[in-house]
Order: sequence, then structure tokens, then C-alpha cells
Amino acid sequence: MGNSELPSVREHLRGGQVIPAHPLALTAVRRLDERRQRGLTRYYAGAGAGGVAVGVHTTQFAIRDSAVGLYRPVLELAADEVRTLRDERPFALIAGVCGHTAQARTEAEIAAALGYDAALLSLGDWRTESEAELIEHCRIIAETMPLFGFYLQPAVGGRVLSYRFWAQFAEIPNVWAIKIAPFNRYQTIDVVRAVVEAGRNDIALYTGNDDNIVADLLTPFPVHVGGTTVLRWLDGGLLGQWAVWTRAAVALFDAIKRARASGHIEPSLFTRGAALTDANGAIFDAAHNFAGCITGIHEVLRRDGLLDGIWCLDPDEVLSPGQLEEIDRVQRSYPELTDFGVR
Repeated sequence: MGNSELPSVREHLRGGQVIPAHPLALTAVRRLDERRQRGLTRYYAGAGAGGVAVGVHTTQFAIRDSAVGLYRPVLELAADEVRTLRDERPFALIAGVCGHTAQARTEAEIAAALGYDAALLSLGDWRTESEAELIEHCRIIAETMPLFGFYLQPAVGGRVLSYRFWAQFAEIPNVWAIKIAPFNRYQTIDVVRAVVEAGRNDIALYTGNDDNIVADLLTPFPVHVGGTTVLRWLDGGLLGQWAVWTRAAVALFDAIKRARASGHIEPSLFTRGAALTDANGAIFDAAHNFAGCITGIHEVLRRDGLLDGIWCLDPDEVLSPGQLEEIDRVQRSYPELTDFGVR
């Protein structure tokens, strides 16, 4: 029986959480490694994360392929691992949902049946359709389960979305949160402004800008509304970067929250932010337009004993030339960002 005094998941998200984008654990023959998959979920929960996002880019979109058939099994494993935990404290289960309306509705129905709280709705497959068609699609999926909107950077399959799109998106009643991940400051502000101007204080805003995590979370964004300036913070982060060194990420986010509450932000936090951006550049393979993003995450998890290898469903998805050495460099340069640097 759940604890009725616990905050709702929606309140939990608005309070600000560390939410890792959950990777996919495979064996050397590229089959699901159920033991390692469950272990990753336990690691994130034990590290203090406030939830996980499963079935997202980091989990590999190919889990949906009919020949692979891992979408439901992978979501089910994570839900099973945190079932008891969710009786003790809020823990958000966010399901990646993508494709055109028929596919997205089916995925949302699967996620809702498994006990997931919200759909992180990717619009990457909507390349040529109008924004009006996208909004109608979002409204339809919101009828199945709450939405966690997703502004995905074009380099990994997203598209540029206008301020007007986000203003209309914020009018959908069943929107709980938005992940802002265009890797672009102008577009980040578009989303914040749209939500504030819509009067939606109930929508949680999460950075997905892995290249700017700390600065995003330390910035009170000013929005001029009705003759006054509203300062809006981003509440938390839903990030592929937080799939690694998650204990350290939770400790850093706690320090950020304390600084925001006190009104005194030490410059050292921005220094750590620059270090984290450098580390992310190596792990996400920014030098090669993010080609080695998933394998970079896997390599760090392998080093930390959480994965046995860096295998992906696509055998051609490997580390880029020089990426291994870059990961060596940042791990050596910034031990405070790793779980081993947490005191």
C-alpha cells in the first residue's frame, strides 16, 4: 500500500529532480542483459535520482524495431525494479514515446499500463509536417497519459520549433513538464518564455542541455508579463549525462539547490559547470557531431562496473577515433565529477 502522504509525482517533478536517461544493457551477442539492465535501475535509485527516463535516445530507438522487440520488456524491467521503492518515496517513471500518432499512442498505452507517469514525447519523426499538425498530435497523446514535452536538438534527430509552438503546447492541460534540450540558448529561452507567459506555473521545466547543465540550473530566467518581471528557474534535469556518475550528479544538484535557496551562488559552481561541459564533450563525442554519444556513456558505465561492454544494437555504433583518449583525459582531469569524488 502506497504512502498517501507522499507528494504526487507531478509535485515531485516540479520540486526538481535528477532524472537519468536510462541506457540499454546488452550482452556481447547484442541480446538484452536483464541482470545488468536491472542493476542500472537500482544504481540510479540508490544514487538518489528522482526518477528515470526509459525508452529514450540513450536507451536506443531501435528497441522499437519489430526484429528487436524490446520496448515493452525494457520499460517493464525498470518499473518492476522501482515498484517497492515507489511506496517509500516519489520516483518518476518517464517513458520515451515517439513516432507518428498511431505508434505514439500505442507506446503511451503500453507505458501507462506498466505504471509510467508521463510520456517524454519525441517529435523527431515529424520532419515535414506543420507545427499545427504537431500540436494536434500532442493533444491526442495527452489524452492517453500526461506529457513531458521534449525539445530535442537537430544534431540527434530533433527539429527547430518556434516560440508559437511552445506557447500552444503550454495550453494543453495534461502537460506536466518539458525537457529543454535544443543545445541552443535562444531556443531554451523560447520555451521558458512560452510557459511563463501562458501562466503555467504547474509545468516543470527540465534542462536537457547536456552542454550547459549547471549554468541552466543556476540561471533565473527573466520573463516580462503584465507589467512585471517573473524570474523562472529550471526545476531539474533529465539528461543523458546524468546516466553516468549519478551519485556525483545528485550531490552537485543538491549544492545548486542550496545556492539557489540562499541567494548566494559561489563562482566555484560555474567552474564545476565548465568542467562538466568539457567532460560531456568527451563522453557525448561532440567532436564528431555526437556519433559516439551512446557508446561514450556505455564506456563510462563499463569502467564503473555497471556494464560488461559498450555494445549497441547497431554493430556500427562504436566509439569515435580519439574518443577513448578524451574520456581518459576528462576522467583524470575532473575526479570530483565522478562517483569516486563524492565525499
